[in-house]
Amino acid sequence: MTSLPADTSALMSAALESILYGFSILMFIGTIRALTYKRRMRDVNRPVAVVAVLLLLVSTAHIIMTIIHVENGLVKYRDTWPGGPAAFFTDITEETYVIKHALYISQTVLADGLMIYRCYALWRSVRVIIVPSLLWCAVIVTGIRAVYETSQATSDPGEVFAIDVEKWIVAFIVLTLTSNLLCSGLLIYRIWNIERRVSKIRASNSTMMPIVRVLVDAAVLYTVMLLGLLICFLAESDGESVLTDIAVPVVSITFYMVIIRITTSCRHHLSTASTSRTTEEMEQRNMQQYQTKSLEVHISRCTQDDSASTYKVGDEDRPSTGIEEI
Repeated sequence: MTSLPADTSALMSAALESILYGFSILMFIGTIRALTYKRRMRDVNRPVAVVAVLLLLVSTAHIIMTIIHVENGLVKYRDTWPGGPAAFFTDITEETYVIKHALYISQTVLADGLMIYRCYALWRSVRVIIVPSLLWCAVIVTGIRAVYETSQATSDPGEVFAIDVEKWIVAFIVLTLTSNLLCSGLLIYRIWNIERRVSKIRASNSTMMPIVRVLVDAAVLYTVMLLGLLICFLAESDGESVLTDIAVPVVSITFYMVIIRITTSCRHHLSTASTSRTTEEMEQRNMQQYQTKSLEVHISRCTQDDSASTYKVGDEDRPSTGIEEI
């Protein structure tokens, strides 16, 4: 089934990807600022920062290849490619097409790896990430095999839905979808469980529930995109080329959104806790000062003692009729 002409879908995907790529750049700037704001270099979360940079580099390389791919089909090979632009954009063995899909695989592998890292950082348990790690390895294998089968297609190079190619692509999508749902579920459950226990003894009004909400939003956005891509492949719709291209900046935006929200929420949580702690310390100091003043007033009062000939004010001995500090 063909829902869109190949050249039309190529132009549409290039336009949409360009818009989303521009937005992802803004999100990347916000991510770097959130990671480095009022922090020394040694305090920056380096693994997350490195992955954020890599996501941007892969997105940049992908948009460049998309532009080259469209320019080749509509300008460079417009009159020389057998069948014209429509045939060019359906040729899955064309070099730029293969490179674009390899970059998409790389972007997905990076994003899934970051999700597993987050699970480990939050749970601090290797057992928790065993299944996600196995799924991640399967994603890598199926992704590499899908790119290889695409580049080696010979019988019908214009058919992306050929059995040998489609089964690996579908397996890749299902595995990455399962991996992300599992990791998102583990993160959300862990944060919710911590929040439930801490809420009983929390002194301030700060909460980690905004982090849960942003994780749910990111998981829903990514899941909808993957489900749409899976449906396009199963229905053999050319809309898959549009979704595949826009998936690259969407992956970046999704993870930048999570990084920004988690970082700002943690900073606000620490700031609130610090303010609460400072307020408690000031109250304690004020109480100590009040008690000290009360004590000073108390010991400055004089009491007569028949067995002594002096009275004390503070630590000083003064002539008296025998007044003693009480």
